Amino acid sequence: MNKPLSTVTVIAGMLASAASAELLDLEKDELKFGFIKLTDMAPLAVAYENGYFEDEGLFVTLEAQANWKVLLDGVIDGQLDGAHMLAGQPLAATIGYGTEAHIITPFSMDLNGNGITVSNEIWDQMKPHVPLMDDGRPQHPISASSLKPVVEDYKDQGIPFNMGMVFPVSTHNYELRYWLAAGGLEPGYYSPENISGQIGADVLLSVTPPPQMPATMEAGTIFGYCVGEPWNQQAVFKGIGVPVITDYQLWKNNPEKVFGLSAEFAEENPNTTLAITKALIRAAIWLDENENANRPDAVEILSRSEYVGADYDVIANSMTGTFEFEKGDKREIPDFNVFFRYNATYPYYSDAIWYLTQMRRWGQIPEAKSDEWYFETAKEVYKPSIYLEAARLLVDDGLANEVDFPWDSDGFKAPTPTEDIIDGIAYDGKAPNAYLDSLPIGLKGEQKVVGNEVQG
Repeated sequence: MNKPLSTVTVIAGMLASAASAELLDLEKDELKFGFIKLTDMAPLAVAYENGYFEDEGLFVTLEAQANWKVLLDGVIDGQLDGAHMLAGQPLAATIGYGTEAHIITPFSMDLNGNGITVSNEIWDQMKPHVPLMDDGRPQHPISASSLKPVVEDYKDQGIPFNMGMVFPVSTHNYELRYWLAAGGLEPGYYSPENISGQIGADVLLSVTPPPQMPATMEAGTIFGYCVGEPWNQQAVFKGIGVPVITDYQLWKNNPEKVFGLSAEFAEENPNTTLAITKALIRAAIWLDENENANRPDAVEILSRSEYVGADYDVIANSMTGTFEFEKGDKREIPDFNVFFRYNATYPYYSDAIWYLTQMRRWGQIPEAKSDEWYFETAKEVYKPSIYLEAARLLVDDGLANEVDFPWDSDGFKAPTPTEDIIDGIAYDGKAPNAYLDSLPIGLKGEQKVVGNEVQG
């Protein structure tokens, strides 16, 4: 596939500059990174295929992992030097929820990129409750309030309403819970004694690996799921389901995956960590530059079996600025996948704090925590100082623009305004407990889950 001339010229110039830039004194140059077969692993694939790792003197192997637990364990035990991770994984590991280990991130991999899909049968039952536009198509965003009567009907029949998400500390779990709760449905709680997450639930959520989501739904084991691309669009192409909302519609420009390393690796290999971060930033720039002009080439890379391995057209359906809901109902969502715009790669403390509030909201953090605890935990894991040091080196090398980085940030984004989130509740990372108190469904204050009920 031919690149536009301007893109070719830019890449050639960047590579020439990279060749003349002084390499860091690397502590380790042979590295193995893990990933899951999702389109948001793109910065890793692009950094490899475009030679950005090699430009930094790094010899990298990329290896697909079976599931998120295997991937995390690989980073913890040193079989992997780093990995494409769920943002909740470094946080959960560092606070000791699940496997305990100190994992850090110097690089946020993307914004948005997920969707919630339901089976055709469930969609047919939801549709009478969904407002329509003048042209007869569903009005978006679609609230889970349109699912509520369907769930109540199943409950009356004694049928458990099962939905899938990819991991207990995944964005997908928290986004699906957020959507359900915003529509008046209880997504269930965790407790130290019961880690099913289904205590008091109207909708029973369970783990399914991303590539298996469509087949699991087609088999009737789950009625819907929240997952990253291309596995929502795959349901449309297969004719087995309908995505009802994207996470961009749920929470505009929400944080998604991160690149995770053990704190020990970063401490022992500071220059290598900087070199990795430099290569990933360059990949993110390439993915978004010239108004996404490189996306078709990125889709071709991702469609290869060693990366995502889905059909080109399935990946392109969302990766190139559109998203298809019902077959033929393709809508413009240019920011469905964002890799560099809006400071997407900067590891904001406020992003980390949102994940921690959701862990507390649903009982994965069983006791109340002070605002200061949220701030300190975020700073243990998210490392904007490493990111900005890498960015400065790229700017000095002529490989990035000074204006593209938040040099003076205190690590907190401006609060999310009410119009950018589906329940109309603003989020301010500097006030985590006040935010929790503002959410109608979920733990707040000193509340805790005892047995099968919320107390306090």
